[in-house]
Amino acid sequence: MQNQELRTSIKLMKGWYFTGRDGAEVQVDLPHTWNSIDGQDGGNDYYRGTCSYRTTFPAPEFDREAQRVYLEFQGVNASAHVKLNGQEVMSHDGGYSTFRADVTDVLRADNALEVAVDNSVNGEIYPQKADFTFYGGIYRDVLLRIVSKEHFELDHFGGEGVKITPTVEGKDGKVRIECFHKAQGAQVEIAISDAKGQTVAEGTGSDATLAIPSVHLWDGVEDPYMYTATAVLTVDGEAKDKVTVPFGVRTFKVDPKKGFFLNGRPYPLHGVSRHQDRRGIGNALTKEHHREDMEMIREIGANTVRLAHYQHDQYFYDLCDQYGMIVWAEIPYISEHMPGGRENTISQMKELIVQNYNHPSIVTWGVSNEITISTKDKKDMLDNHHVLNDLCHKMDPTRPTTLACYAMCGPFNKVAHITDLVSWNLYLGWYVPGLFLNDWWISFFHKVYPNRCLGYSEYGCEGMPNLHSSNPRRGDHTEEYQSIYHEFMLECFKRHPYMWSTHVWNMFDFAADARDQGGEPGMNHKGLVTFDRKTKKDSFYIYKAYWSDEPFVHLCSKRYVDRAEAVTSVKVYTNQKYVALYVNGKLAEEKDGDKVFEFKIPLEGEVQIEAVSGDLKDSCTLRRVSAPNPDYTLKKSKGKSQNWV
Repeated sequence: MQNQELRTSIKLMKGWYFTGRDGAEVQVDLPHTWNSIDGQDGGNDYYRGTCSYRTTFPAPEFDREAQRVYLEFQGVNASAHVKLNGQEVMSHDGGYSTFRADVTDVLRADNALEVAVDNSVNGEIYPQKADFTFYGGIYRDVLLRIVSKEHFELDHFGGEGVKITPTVEGKDGKVRIECFHKAQGAQVEIAISDAKGQTVAEGTGSDATLAIPSVHLWDGVEDPYMYTATAVLTVDGEAKDKVTVPFGVRTFKVDPKKGFFLNGRPYPLHGVSRHQDRRGIGNALTKEHHREDMEMIREIGANTVRLAHYQHDQYFYDLCDQYGMIVWAEIPYISEHMPGGRENTISQMKELIVQNYNHPSIVTWGVSNEITISTKDKKDMLDNHHVLNDLCHKMDPTRPTTLACYAMCGPFNKVAHITDLVSWNLYLGWYVPGLFLNDWWISFFHKVYPNRCLGYSEYGCEGMPNLHSSNPRRGDHTEEYQSIYHEFMLECFKRHPYMWSTHVWNMFDFAADARDQGGEPGMNHKGLVTFDRKTKKDSFYIYKAYWSDEPFVHLCSKRYVDRAEAVTSVKVYTNQKYVALYVNGKLAEEKDGDKVFEFKIPLEGEVQIEAVSGDLKDSCTLRRVSAPNPDYTLKKSKGKSQNWV
């Protein structure tokens, strides 16, 4: 097999001019969104409409007789109409996937590129109704891709033209590699290399199955081992195009009575959901942002991520492969079925599967989320779900389908019995009183439908690191109640080991501009980490205590410095079995225990607290005051909303 670079890419990220709602043109670099401020400040008044981007660039060097040039966008929300040198070259509906077009014949020596981007309200393009901000903009990479005129398929739903389906037979791996192209008289050469770069299998043909003896399995967070498939397109013995695809070999199954299995062994899925936005930049994330998110998800000890509620950046799916995360991937078919949006659900699902088929981390395709919230045409909605479910099975028979049901969608609702798996978004103990109801609900569903795989796709509780209480209660948004809630849920799930997955809502706080009650306007504060990723809330550490093997000890409520009580409670989270508590340098109490350690200490004046377990330490300062710090206090205004001071 010839070893040469046959494709080149040129990024077009600098020197763009943006025209917003006010008609003023400003220079920007990509990635960019126009809702990074007004989409995060509450009021549900962020601009949803059409804005424009333009730039100029010189024609890349290429052979017009032998090569083609594609213009590629990896994420534009939500609709894009693209003109090159005054000619419309492509349009796309759907804000989270890659799309491209061959622009070779439109290129000039100097080129003018214009993109009209529209995130306005409509009844055809998802999402339109949901508890998160729909940022407008070109927020992922834009590039020119130069390939031979004989190349692997680049015109099919944003894919790369290579489809890899691994299976396991005994100790060996069998890898089917399908290559798609339109080149006449072309041949395909295929090679598989291991993580060290050594070739372990070779073959030829556009649809070939190669064997990997004694295959090294992709084994989740413990051993996310990756192989690489390389396909070379040749014509008359000359290499014309090459695609390199990382992949993993694994097996999995889901049992309604025993949960999730990876490579033949029980592998309980416990993890988080993720939104991709950040404070001040919206969805315009860099690779460094994505990597920081992944490192915190791994620190907590999660082994699964629900990537909600849309297709995420390819770089993040790559990170999931590399870190061994099990992934639920879904389209933004959410909250409300729109009869005019059926074709958009189908096109977005096709893009999701084609662009992400080769990721070993992905184990299920999510069809919809909370679709029964405000749907009027139930018959059309159900039919749309059956179409999507059948489409997923046709395009990918190797993965099951799933969906996330709204809390008020009862266990007997027809929508809950269409996909192979099902999960619920339930906030029992937060939006409604009674944490114990979680046990009741899970047990009831499992008793009625013992052969139905059940999970929790969302559960959570608002918590703000600047709000505290010595008597936390449901609805107070304090860090303390959020911790109590998650302590209960972790023990609850231990009592129901048959659940196929559980996903915390959410790993990070995120923007929901329609929110104006409770907490900071425009924000959903159910994250275990703040929106800017700078503060890990106490609830982050209860999960780390349950899920992570990294030794640590964490003092809770360290930000709750000023307290009015004479005797205060001190809580410690750790994955160690012993904790000693020191007050002003003197041993106050030591305990053996598991995960959660609670101490009572007298509080007079200012005291220094230190939690110790072996060489692990954490410390804080507490003060006795006549009244709690008003910064921690919930004040109710005369209206219905709650203001946090």
